[in-house]
Amino acid sequence: MKSENFYGLISERLKGHLDDICLETPAGEHYSYAQLEAESARYAQLYMQLGLQSGDRVAVQTEKSPSALFAYLGCLRAGLVYLPLNPAYRDLEIEYFLENAEPGLVICSPERLAAVKALATKRRVAHVLTLDASGRGTLHEAARACPAVFSTAAVGGDEVAVILYTSGTTGRPKGAMITHRNLAANALALHKAWGWQPGDVLLHALPIFHIHGLFVACHCAMLNASKILFLPKFDVAAVMRALPQATVFMGVPTYYTRLLAEPAFGSDVCRNMRLFTCGSAPLLPQTFREFHERTGHTILERYGMTETGMNTSNPLDGPRLPGTVGPPLPGVAVRVVDATGNDVANGEVGELLVKGPNVFKGYWRMPEKTVEEFTGNGFFRTGDLARRDDNGYVSIVGRAKDLIISGGLNIYPKEIEGYLDKLEGVKESAVIGVPHPDFGEAVVAVLVARPGNEDLRESDVIAALKPLIASFKVPKRVFVVPELPRNTMGKVQKNLLREKHLGLFAKP
Repeated sequence: MKSENFYGLISERLKGHLDDICLETPAGEHYSYAQLEAESARYAQLYMQLGLQSGDRVAVQTEKSPSALFAYLGCLRAGLVYLPLNPAYRDLEIEYFLENAEPGLVICSPERLAAVKALATKRRVAHVLTLDASGRGTLHEAARACPAVFSTAAVGGDEVAVILYTSGTTGRPKGAMITHRNLAANALALHKAWGWQPGDVLLHALPIFHIHGLFVACHCAMLNASKILFLPKFDVAAVMRALPQATVFMGVPTYYTRLLAEPAFGSDVCRNMRLFTCGSAPLLPQTFREFHERTGHTILERYGMTETGMNTSNPLDGPRLPGTVGPPLPGVAVRVVDATGNDVANGEVGELLVKGPNVFKGYWRMPEKTVEEFTGNGFFRTGDLARRDDNGYVSIVGRAKDLIISGGLNIYPKEIEGYLDKLEGVKESAVIGVPHPDFGEAVVAVLVARPGNEDLRESDVIAALKPLIASFKVPKRVFVVPELPRNTMGKVQKNLLREKHLGLFAKP
């Protein structure tokens, strides 16, 4: 069997570059690619010494650090399955993951050790080790005693490399099984599509428990043997200090709005930049335009999800259109279909289906759910509503579960949000449907006002919308809030907004 271990691809790309800098931290730490090979070997050796075997899961709930990245690569090298967990998860959530995934090892921050150890004991997890934000802990100490040489395990391309639990807003999280072939296909497609070149330097401010920071950012940079300016988190001042030393930056919309809020941010700070990309949540067209006006750079938006990695991308060379996520990446096929599974015409809204070597293997221990989410000819049902133009550019309209059906009529929140965001005094908006005794669902808008416009009135917003959209789309109620609830990747948590306004139209 020819090994398709994804780490083998990384290692092959690093030949001739082992003396080059891999990671540079704000604290002045520097790690070469030779050290990356050595450190990941130590972690792989440690996992073997603990008795873990190919296919065993390693659950990791730690802060971002170089050691955390090396621990991930060690899992790949050893043929283990990496299970990254958001540091914000609480005990009940962690217990569910331990019960569902049955890991052989849990890695947690030292301050969480007592709680996690109790949960691990309850769920019969053999080992619990620690790793803190500086990369120190019992895991690091144990790895230091291991040899810095390891023969990367031979695994098939269809073997699971990572399990990522979806952040679904309904039901229990589902574990998406990502294979070594999935990782390789997506990384190679993005490396080519985004024109990675010698001398590129990535400014990395994303978390690494998610595909954006761990796969899209790190994998591309490592396949290119690029230097990674490795920030522990997004901090406006730190990003502005580092940008002149970088050529590539990947962010979520919140990062860009916070940079634009800084008067000193502009073309000079971005003088050496080649590429800004954005994902994980929709970028407002206004932010897209403001960024170009301020810096001269056009943000490249792309679209992906936990189960598939990246599916589409605006082009490196060619029009990058605001409000779109571009055409499919090479090797990825997309369809936009109606409720009966038939393709809709260009310009019409339907559910987006995707197919390609990037699409996951299925849901962990949920074979029925896996079958349900794929069509007979192998397309994955994304659950996203989209439209495609005549040039193949895809625009995401919203989530299928966010679709509002009021009086039997379909209403797409994204459309109404587009009008709201253009109103004077409105910074951003979220449109939801809540139960209504007469209409089934009613449209409700939640707004964040621009500074100085906090007195924005519901009646004025509704009056401004009435001439613009059909009456059945006009919100029945409008609320102004200081900020919209978001998850760690910047996505608006509409489920929390719906829960808050659940009884708004209940009859007394």
